[in-house]
Amino acid sequence: MAGLTAAEQYLTGYARILRDACATGRRLNRSELDDRRSQGERAAEEGAGLRELVRAHLAEAQAVQITLTASAAWQLLAAVEQAVDAFAEGFERAQRLAVRQEEAARREFIDDLLYGRSDLGRLAERAERFGLRLSQSHAVAVAIGPEPYGDGYPVARGIEAAVLARFGNRHTLLTTKDGRLICVAPGDQGDVLAFFAKQAYAATDGGRVAIGRAHPGPGGVVHSYEEALNALDLARRMELEEPVLHAADLLVYPVLTRDRQAMADLVDSTLGPLRQARGGTQPLIDTLNAYFDSGCVATDAARRLSLSVRALTYRLERIHTLTQADPADPRHRYTLQTAVIGARLLGWPGTSA
Repeated sequence: MAGLTAAEQYLTGYARILRDACATGRRLNRSELDDRRSQGERAAEEGAGLRELVRAHLAEAQAVQITLTASAAWQLLAAVEQAVDAFAEGFERAQRLAVRQEEAARREFIDDLLYGRSDLGRLAERAERFGLRLSQSHAVAVAIGPEPYGDGYPVARGIEAAVLARFGNRHTLLTTKDGRLICVAPGDQGDVLAFFAKQAYAATDGGRVAIGRAHPGPGGVVHSYEEALNALDLARRMELEEPVLHAADLLVYPVLTRDRQAMADLVDSTLGPLRQARGGTQPLIDTLNAYFDSGCVATDAARRLSLSVRALTYRLERIHTLTQADPADPRHRYTLQTAVIGARLLGWPGTSA
């Protein structure tokens, strides 16, 4: 209303309510309480401050008190308490609704951002509201732990607080999705993602983090997010031990499995003869894994398998006999190692390649 201060516009009818209640000694009726709640909701929606409004209510009550008789003034405090309580209830209800709406809008944006389901131009406009500039390149880090995590979980809040305390507002987004912890950061700020990975690893009690490569434009976030998810899946299948994985370091594996049938044929033709081994296929596959993972150093491989070097050498000779490929011969080594990697990726021999 014209001529009213910011606080006074929410006090319309308040003085009359106080005078009427004090004149009869009654409590505020439902209509009067609803009016105060409605004014409180409007004040919250319009961004007014609650402390200032409470002071305005008390000042108005003092002005009313001067006009009351001594007997009526005794009723004033009770009427003010009811009116201010109803006003604050409406104010807080509107705030809770605004928070829920903001959370819903944020969750919808995150879903669209990570799955690429929205128009990219519209997505870029919405991103500004959440501190992202999708015209830049972005990279995504994804962390998993022994249990799923949500936005309100102490683990998620603690990691977000640590990242913000360290780097402030660097146009990053920290959130959760499908029980995973996620950090989206500009592609040139690898230090943010590295710090997030360190915090997430510690907070999840030895979880695992994967970092996708930086990609440009609104679709870059989706691409990097998918790379990080694929890296986590690959680490599980390959039984990789590293706590922090970089998708850029794992590019060879998708290349090897791009032609799944060709890889299956290589695995079956190269390692298939190991099925004839008396102790089964798996011990010999484990031997090859340990041998190649240790850089083809027999002593290190034997230590990994808790075997003597003599026992390991016997196994390698048995593999040579069955497959006609010598793990110690550089001419055969690449084929064997590629087949072993393929066996891990395809779950061979546990499943049919």
